[in-house]
Amino acid sequence: MIAMIMISAALAGVSQVPPPVVEETNLQVVAGGVAPAEDPLVKPMAVERAKTWLAPQPPERIFGKTWLVGFKGMSVAMIDTVDGLVLIDGALPQAAPAILANIRAAGFDPGDIKYILSTEPHFDHAGGLAALARDTGATVVASARGGAGLRAGVLAADDPQLAYGGTWPAVTTRVRVVKNGEVLDLGDTRITAHATPGHTMGSMSWSWDACEGKVCKQIVFGASLNPVSADGYRYTSAAGKPFVAGFGKSYRIMDALKCDVLISAHPDNAGEGRFNDKPGACRAYAERSRAMLAKRLAAEKAGAAK
Repeated sequence: MIAMIMISAALAGVSQVPPPVVEETNLQVVAGGVAPAEDPLVKPMAVERAKTWLAPQPPERIFGKTWLVGFKGMSVAMIDTVDGLVLIDGALPQAAPAILANIRAAGFDPGDIKYILSTEPHFDHAGGLAALARDTGATVVASARGGAGLRAGVLAADDPQLAYGGTWPAVTTRVRVVKNGEVLDLGDTRITAHATPGHTMGSMSWSWDACEGKVCKQIVFGASLNPVSADGYRYTSAAGKPFVAGFGKSYRIMDALKCDVLISAHPDNAGEGRFNDKPGACRAYAERSRAMLAKRLAAEKAGAAK
């Protein structure tokens, strides 16, 4: 049986939660291999979008002990610390086996993953967290709002994309909640949580220093900042005002970060390639969203927004 809900073409190419396409077959084809369909935590979602989002990429070391172990259209980062590994984001449910395969291909043991950091409670970035946490024993880390969404596996009642509906595998293992500015220490690495609301009210970005000898760079994994929504939603409505204010807060945070290297949840939102190491990468990331939000608000005021 195939359950299908149409995806809005207006949201193509940006981070979003359109209605998922869930396909049940005897075998699931995933990037990096084939997994048994009996496992509900890796059941395929957004199958057509996944062809682009989960296009295979080899693991790549960015700088120091920071790696990318994700895909062409979805970022998954890994940090190697003295006392274990830290993963950031989990992509779609069916991506989990390929993420683990990339970690092994880079020469690491997925069993060494201690924490999995979440950027947002949307299926395209959090769908794989349940399987990854189960298979590695890692603790998932998120904001309070983000953690609630991960445990539920559904969109928050105030999410601009709520009308799309859809669910993803809920995280039933341990979820640790952190606050804005809180630091997560593991081995020789200190990772700072940055609340960056707007795309969702529970979105969290993460920053840490990676070093090679005496040269250190601040790496930022930026949560999505796209002001996208289901049709009929208005950022100019009373319900939308907290989100607009949230975007403003996120812009100020991104503007202030040193940000030598930017990884964005969807790589193409940050520029060309898998990451952006040009000066001012985080400021440019915020400015891109500012322009998109200004255009969206103007369209709504003019009565042209869907």
